[in-house]
Amino acid sequence: MIFNFIKYQIPIWYYNLKPSSDFGYFPTEKQLEENQFVLQKDLRYVSEESQKRDLAWTAFQSGFINKNYKPGLNIWTSVKLPLEDEYLFLRKNFHKAWVVYTLIIRIITFHNPIKEVLGFLKHKTVKRQDYSKQVYEYSDYNDFKSQLINSNPLVSVVIPTLNRYQYLKDVFLDLEKQTYRNFEVIVVDQTDDFKEEFYGGWNFDLKYWFQKEKALWKARNEAIKSAKGELILLYDDDSLVDDNWIEEHLKCLDYFNADLSSGVSLSVVGAEVPSDYSYFKWSAQLDTGNVLLKKEIFYKIGFFDLQFEKQRMGDGEYGLRCYLNGYKNISNYKAKRIHLKVSEGGLRQMGSWDGWRPKKLFGPRPVPSVLYLSRKYFGKDLSRLYLLKTIIPSLVPYKLKKNKNLKVISFFLIPFVFPLICYQIYKSWNLASSKLEHDFLTPKNIK
Repeated sequence: MIFNFIKYQIPIWYYNLKPSSDFGYFPTEKQLEENQFVLQKDLRYVSEESQKRDLAWTAFQSGFINKNYKPGLNIWTSVKLPLEDEYLFLRKNFHKAWVVYTLIIRIITFHNPIKEVLGFLKHKTVKRQDYSKQVYEYSDYNDFKSQLINSNPLVSVVIPTLNRYQYLKDVFLDLEKQTYRNFEVIVVDQTDDFKEEFYGGWNFDLKYWFQKEKALWKARNEAIKSAKGELILLYDDDSLVDDNWIEEHLKCLDYFNADLSSGVSLSVVGAEVPSDYSYFKWSAQLDTGNVLLKKEIFYKIGFFDLQFEKQRMGDGEYGLRCYLNGYKNISNYKAKRIHLKVSEGGLRQMGSWDGWRPKKLFGPRPVPSVLYLSRKYFGKDLSRLYLLKTIIPSLVPYKLKKNKNLKVISFFLIPFVFPLICYQIYKSWNLASSKLEHDFLTPKNIK
């Protein structure tokens, strides 16, 4: 972990784990100088090691990607940093309420309360930093002539669908307008009232079949296995994209010599891309509704884990697996999509819209696959911190989860719902244990 206290805020973040190849995710000061990216060390940190780590973190968050992929700053071994430096890092990167949360956790877990409070108060006036104001510019990107695009590789667009023909029609219309033309579309249709006639007359190479079992990850796996293309573009059935969507994915993959191009998703037509997704950066996620990746990856590290079927985070697990196996994943703001998230149809109708809010009162909280992922890769201790950090906000209904007032109210609800929450977590933990016992990935698959 780049700073030890980051575990209290994002305990199951990809970059808390060491990958098989370090591509300089967290660059050294020398690497930044070589690429003429001028950043100033924060001298408020007591430790020189903290200053180096904060500089590397700032470059990471500002979108610096060293295309030479030389190993960067070694942050993979644990180093004890001064308490005041740990709290300074938190204040610069997280809401002040979560800094207080960290202080409370530290005190109730028997750390010296006097030292903790003094470290907490040392930089109490420090404000949260906005990294989008100092973004690293790839000045030659717009004029970059992609040899990958010129080689005209076949791209296989994979779309599972369920009861959404009216939205799938718009998906197909967007695909017909693509500036890059060498692609095939593979649709795995699980619609209750399957309409084969829907698939006639489209102006692109289209392959489809009906899958009786309503299973998202099975559908994607089977589609990928049938794909003729060397590149797989995973897509959703309720999305809208620009005409150059495929082209921008290919260009990003080529420019950064990457293995995955992860496009960004917006939920509102005409909305601006959020500031932290408005530039190229290392990706900390894999969105199976908008990602281009090399097909060979699936045959080297395996396909999607079917234990996530009808649950959540199957795409997050696969992205983490790619990262740990040394594949380069770029967050590509130029390949954006509008994700409509329509309430009817879709594979979500089989499972949950959210990993933390059970459909039934006595259902497991979180969805067992969430703990399956966290315990498998991050262990029990970080999984417990993950639960602690996320369980309280989950008391707010999904559609109202951004309401700040309700988040505050949720803290006062804890005494009333504590027994229920304990039961829900206990149930989820046991179900996750069962998944771990039947893990389909043998050790040889995780390098």
